Amino acid sequence: MNAGPARPLAGLTVLDLSRVLAGPYATQLLGDLGATVWKVERPGSGDETRAWGPPFVGEASAYYLAVNRNKRSAALDFENSVQLAVVRRAAARADVVVENFLPGALERFGLDAATLRRDRPELVVCSITGFGQDGPYADLPGYDAVLQGWVGLQSVTGEPDGPPLKVGVALIDVLSGIHAAAAILGALVGRFRTGAGAHLDVALSEVGIHAMVNVSQGALSTGQPARRHGNAHPHIVPYQTFAAADGLFVLAVGNDAQWRRVCEAMGEPSRGSDPRWAANPGRVLHRADVVGWLAGRFAAEPCAVWFERFRSAGVPAGPVRDVREAVSDPALAARGMVAPHTLPDGRVTPLLSLPWRIDGERPPVSLPPPALGQHTDEFLAEFG
Repeated sequence: MNAGPARPLAGLTVLDLSRVLAGPYATQLLGDLGATVWKVERPGSGDETRAWGPPFVGEASAYYLAVNRNKRSAALDFENSVQLAVVRRAAARADVVVENFLPGALERFGLDAATLRRDRPELVVCSITGFGQDGPYADLPGYDAVLQGWVGLQSVTGEPDGPPLKVGVALIDVLSGIHAAAAILGALVGRFRTGAGAHLDVALSEVGIHAMVNVSQGALSTGQPARRHGNAHPHIVPYQTFAAADGLFVLAVGNDAQWRRVCEAMGEPSRGSDPRWAANPGRVLHRADVVGWLAGRFAAEPCAVWFERFRSAGVPAGPVRDVREAVSDPALAARGMVAPHTLPDGRVTPLLSLPWRIDGERPPVSLPPPALGQHTDEFLAEFG
């Protein structure tokens, strides 16, 4: 497919030596944007996530399917000198190499950033690790669950009187993939201007700290640990989950004008001008009173009543849905976010696409997630 607004990276080659989530997420984004992505996997087992299930679609795990579209798979063994030589030739012709090995692990194969960029200074190499390329923790492996505890994310997740909890998805891995892709795109722009590539060092631990934004900054600024607030917000009221007569919903009041509209929608406009509650700092101070009044009112009517009132008032509110409900929303299909695709074994399954458009066009899923080694012969013909 030719380059166009929705495929701005067409013509670029990415050698993906990563596996699991953060690296594959980053290279999938590059593939979605039109780059040719070669995913090099170990013969026999391949990327670990191929076996992370159930659920499976045939032999493909849903985990693997989620982060490996728009790629080609070559199964090659670095311990085999002939196959390693082909991988090194591919790296010598690539625009980007992405890897997530422990620091130093690729040196004996000649696939480390220093060796690759000595022969090809314009190459962009992105190394994704748990704790970075140097520092006291560089030799530690890092999976998302460990990092969520390490960076403090678990400590602020859960009910105030309950234990720390991890987020229900590998969020630090996903955010690390996005940061890696952003860093790669920045390095490519720099290369177009100067001709020089770069070695990018992305640490999951630093992404996790960075991703907690105001929580991390608050601890830095005050020297105090953050607390758990369950489904409420530490700095905004009301901004949490409530129980209606027939289910749960979220009300998110981001400013004082929205608060006044909430009170009007509930038939008590005077609450919006009450000097104790009119401004957010007062509502935070009187959290128990504000939340108690709202909770009592919400319990008397079903969710649909409150949704309609708040929608008419321009106040952010929405249901607490399970994931099946969320991904089955017809709006996703209507906007092209979800579409059926045929896997290499002939099975048809819906796949997600990028969550944004370029000039009204969503980057296409031109290649479904590949079977292990599906394109090895093609890789050898290209670089062998």
